[in-house]
Amino acid sequence: MAANHRSEASSSGGGRGESVVSDCGRRRSSCGYCKSPNGFSSVSHGLIAQSLTVDDYQDLLDRGWRRSGSFLYKPDMSTTCCPSYTIRLKAADFSPSKEQNRVRKRMERFLDGTLDTKPKPELLEDLNTSKVACECECHGRSSLATVETSVDVEEDKNEPEQFMHYLSDAIDKAVQACIESETFSANLQLPKASVKGVSPTKKKKLVKGLENLSYTSNIAFQLAATLRRAQSGKKDEKGSEFSGISAEDQLPSELTPRSIGEKLARSLSQTDETSGFLVQACNGHLNFYSIAEHTSADKTGQEKSLSKESSTRNGNKRRCMVRCCNCCSGKRRKLEILLKRSTFEREEFELYRRYQLKVHKDNPAQVTESAYKRFLVDTPLVFVPSTGDGSVPPCGFGSFHQSYVIDGRLVAVGVVDILPKCLSSKYLFWDPDFAFLSLGKYSALQEISWVKENQVHCASLQYYYLGYYIHSCSKMRYKAAYWPSELLCPRRYQWVPFNVAKPQLDESKYVVLSDYKDQDEKPLLPPVSDHISEHQHEESEHKDLNDCFIGDEMFDPDEEDSDVVSESESSNVELPETEDREIGNALIGLQGSCLRYKDLQGALGPAERILESRVQRYVRVVGRGLSERMVYSLG
Repeated sequence: MAANHRSEASSSGGGRGESVVSDCGRRRSSCGYCKSPNGFSSVSHGLIAQSLTVDDYQDLLDRGWRRSGSFLYKPDMSTTCCPSYTIRLKAADFSPSKEQNRVRKRMERFLDGTLDTKPKPELLEDLNTSKVACECECHGRSSLATVETSVDVEEDKNEPEQFMHYLSDAIDKAVQACIESETFSANLQLPKASVKGVSPTKKKKLVKGLENLSYTSNIAFQLAATLRRAQSGKKDEKGSEFSGISAEDQLPSELTPRSIGEKLARSLSQTDETSGFLVQACNGHLNFYSIAEHTSADKTGQEKSLSKESSTRNGNKRRCMVRCCNCCSGKRRKLEILLKRSTFEREEFELYRRYQLKVHKDNPAQVTESAYKRFLVDTPLVFVPSTGDGSVPPCGFGSFHQSYVIDGRLVAVGVVDILPKCLSSKYLFWDPDFAFLSLGKYSALQEISWVKENQVHCASLQYYYLGYYIHSCSKMRYKAAYWPSELLCPRRYQWVPFNVAKPQLDESKYVVLSDYKDQDEKPLLPPVSDHISEHQHEESEHKDLNDCFIGDEMFDPDEEDSDVVSESESSNVELPETEDREIGNALIGLQGSCLRYKDLQGALGPAERILESRVQRYVRVVGRGLSERMVYSLG
């Protein structure tokens, strides 16, 4: 490491200016990912940090640790129900996907006033230029203003593309509902839906009554193909009795393109996501018909007239609300991204509370000011101010809140740690009214850009840490969409490219990734995880569910560490952990003094055996190097 950043550590405790931690042993808690019915199935090691230098926390991250306030934790990978692998990205190598580029462009269009903030199918109706009453907030609810609306094709050339994205997301939500109902396996990476428009030329070729077909998707065929590949191994084991049978016939009847299409059509028809369209499945294809035109043939002339009048009025009113609110301001919206040290602010807490209640449906009694402070404000990290010599960025090292403000309104807050080698993203909360901007993805892109920009001021600052990647939890796979990423091996603490790790994780939840590090890498391709639907990302962004509160849990400080002991005993490979059994130089804090453990041996009487067991476990889970720098406080 280029420098040791301990400028304020001496005032933080520990006498020698070192980090000070105390042991919480192994922590058993209910799992926020798999919701296991087996009770305390999530297992992790825990420490409480009184103070922590940025260098030491950087090294802890590189051994699989994370923090929640002042509580440090590391999953016991071989025993926990959902193994969590630290994931990082080298910012200079980042290659944004099409979807990530679309998120940037959507924000740009919103800021310059050209984005319809809540597109609905009514906006695509073929309306004539007309005068309608405007009831948008910028004109006031007590008076009506007359405005002129139009759906000129040139003016609204971006709308069809927006609707295709909107319908694609609606299909993805239907697919997620099938996963939650166990119709589809949660362990498969399913493709993202793609919706295409039907050209006027093709419409003319359709049979009478179907000319109003507007959009179509072949997602059912893609899903069936994915499920068929997942079952191909089982089919091969049964011998050649299936030869000559079509691939579709080999699938269970409920998993053919036709049946999948029908399931998705039923699911979509039961929600308001596709209001304005009639959704039908036809031989595996999902078709979207303009509902106004489709039903008009069955109406009397009077009913048809009333329907069209109502549809036109509603469509114009919705358009008017968007256009007026965009245009009446007469100026471009202003986005400010502000970085400040972690402190409590009432406005941020109120936004956090709204976010937790509306997006995550938390219990209001648990979303308290004290819990918020403990989780997202309190930090043990010792702040290091900028030195101006290229070793520290202008903002310094430490814990920060990065706020996103649009025209003076706070819309999102990212909680991050800025360390010698990385920006570590901890949590993000945002205004539910701005969900259409995909602020989770947008903030991640901004944080990656921040790392790139600040390499000029601090050459060691190269990586973006996204927290934990959990392959066994479909909602947490989106992190691999930030490509090319690396996962941390849970045994040797070496970084392994994601495309090398993924095939192994497809086979087993817990893998010693470094066993495969030297394999010939496949061509680097963006992972399928990028196609996880947007609503999954927005519900999960920067959120390690077991990271929120130290609530339902049990601690057992004297329980033996299965994660390290069982692995090293069962392997013939010489592991770095074997060196960590040398505990003599571990730094111990006792009654205001700091001593090496070897200087305490023989002086503690009957308690020495218990202490030796605790120190051995501590050295194994933090590493010998850190144990010789951090003060392990015994009170």
